Amino acid sequence: MPPRQPSEVSRGKAAVPDVYTAMRASILEGGIAPGARINIDAVARSLGVSQTPVREVLQRLEGDNLVVYNPGRGYSTTPLLGLPELRALFEFRLLVEPWAARAAAVDRLANPAGALEKELAGFRNTMKRSKDLRQDLVAHDTRFHDAILAASGNPVVRHAFAQTHCHLHTFRLYPADVDGAITVAEHTAVREAIEACDPERAEAAMTTHIRNSFDRFAQAFEGELAPLEDGGPPRRRIVTG
Repeated sequence: MPPRQPSEVSRGKAAVPDVYTAMRASILEGGIAPGARINIDAVARSLGVSQTPVREVLQRLEGDNLVVYNPGRGYSTTPLLGLPELRALFEFRLLVEPWAARAAAVDRLANPAGALEKELAGFRNTMKRSKDLRQDLVAHDTRFHDAILAASGNPVVRHAFAQTHCHLHTFRLYPADVDGAITVAEHTAVREAIEACDPERAEAAMTTHIRNSFDRFAQAFEGELAPLEDGGPPRRRIVTG
């Protein structure tokens, strides 16, 4: 009996991971422009697959908030964050992540310092091998911050943060840290404070990291910038007219 040939459905399922990786990278790196309509047939032909895995991947990307479906028009990529949206996102991060770092900096088995150092070591190795770090930096940033949120022990907060997809959206704006060195230095300061079980220092290091990240990504916009709200002294102001 001749071997059974895989069905189109099974071939489509097998292709989904590769198609997802390719389309996600293209969106994050600007290969598919923000707000662009997506021609499913053209994408399928360019990737050498049927339309079936492309449609499944588009549903996954919709869950990532990287594409949006409009009845009658089909799928298109989501627009880039504007400055007000960027500020709102980082103000949310200022509420959540310094608290999470403080909560994680405890002398118990849940302290994530070991996992954070492993993550940092892996990314440092990647920095030595790769010239284009954008995808790797997005992945590292996501894993690092998620590990701290997980260690805080509050699944509701962790889920709410994950739903913002902040790493995907901010890294689409601007290659703010091309070689990853600034991010690694700031992440290392957070990790060291958590390892030392110093809640105040961990909170302060995370606050500094979030503020600096905002300033870096906000360079994508023209004009002066308003500070993130925390009651501290103002830095710069938005020019509105």
